[in-house]
Amino acid sequence: MSRPLSRRRLLAYSALAAPLAMLTLPVYIHVPKFYAEHHGLALGTQGVLLLGARALDALVDPLLGLAADRARARGVERRWFVLLGAPLLALAACGLFAPPAVGGGWIGAWFFLMLVAVYIALALVQISYHAQGAELSLDPAERTRVTAMRESFALLGVLAGALLPQVFDAARGSPAGHASFGVAAAGAIVLGAVTCAAFAPTPAAPPPRAQSDGGPWETILRPLRAVDSRRLFALYLLNGTANAIPATVVLFYIDDVIGRGDLAGAFLCTYFLAGVVAMPLWPWLTRRLDKTRAWLAGMLGAVAAFAWALTLGPGDVAAYFAVCALSGLALGADLALPPALLADAIDRETAAGHGYPAGAWFGLWTLTTKLALALAAGIALPLLAWAGYEANGPAAGHAPTALPLVYALLPCALKAAAATMLWCNLTPRAGSWR
Repeated sequence: MSRPLSRRRLLAYSALAAPLAMLTLPVYIHVPKFYAEHHGLALGTQGVLLLGARALDALVDPLLGLAADRARARGVERRWFVLLGAPLLALAACGLFAPPAVGGGWIGAWFFLMLVAVYIALALVQISYHAQGAELSLDPAERTRVTAMRESFALLGVLAGALLPQVFDAARGSPAGHASFGVAAAGAIVLGAVTCAAFAPTPAAPPPRAQSDGGPWETILRPLRAVDSRRLFALYLLNGTANAIPATVVLFYIDDVIGRGDLAGAFLCTYFLAGVVAMPLWPWLTRRLDKTRAWLAGMLGAVAAFAWALTLGPGDVAAYFAVCALSGLALGADLALPPALLADAIDRETAAGHGYPAGAWFGLWTLTTKLALALAAGIALPLLAWAGYEANGPAAGHAPTALPLVYALLPCALKAAAATMLWCNLTPRAGSWR
């Protein structure tokens, strides 16, 4: 049994999770609306560009994980990748939230290039950061403690990301407010990276063995050799797409269906604050059931709560606050349980003598996350454009039909399919993968 990690050093490691999450949420939620309203970039065009940027990023992520593993095998600590990526991410964030005053196709080109830069720099930081966390201790209980503290900081960052863009816009007006947010997020990321690199615990796990046999993609895809791992990644992709679609169009829904864009920050904070409050529920439930059945309960609860959004209309503020709170209660299941199941898969493969460096697993995990985001953008925004919806345009009259269907019905259907897949792959006794 390894010694418990110092709380102070664990706090230093977790500190970086907050600014990363603070930036990530507005990139996925605020950026499409910001570029549509203030820079005239059509939603259909955005959907294609987002799909391309996220697909490219998804292909790069496993290669970054492989590079980090090979450097780690040569004695290069993962913190150096974090320190390399943080200033690049800070610069890209400033560029994305403060675009130049250009028109025509140039704003689309800037949008695409800045998205690619943000995504790749974010992956460079996150893959090594999460792999570093997996290597801080050899004890399963301590690894759970590391993940729980990191995700708690991430939720605090999500709350800041939900609120601060509106705070800056109210103080300085938009788009100057968005530019100020980009600068604030950039500074927080650099500070968090330096704190993590300087004061985080020393990894307990030895450097991974160099994986020299086979080409890069053969090495990257080795974790998918096991059937249960393939099923877990497929399920995570389906469920992640269901979660990402509402995040992509939520601000349009609040503006044009509920009719209270001024309360967008309050709605988002209600959702994420409910997730923070309910987070202890899911570890408690896993001790009484198991991880997979607890995750299934979270999926079904999310569908039941979110389907209510289909029935709402202008002025239904109290009802939408209730939707945000009830669906937010299930958020912890999607945050805490899939990484725990991934850790179980890594342990099983290691015990069977087929273990691979943590970077390979987290590279694939990040790839799956980005593919889900790419699918969400590539499906939701073109669907709205095809239905005739335009942000703040005369075609917003289509919102009562198109927006609720894309915002609520489509993700509920996908999450129900994910829940069915999870149920079909449960073993009767242990609740594990077949």
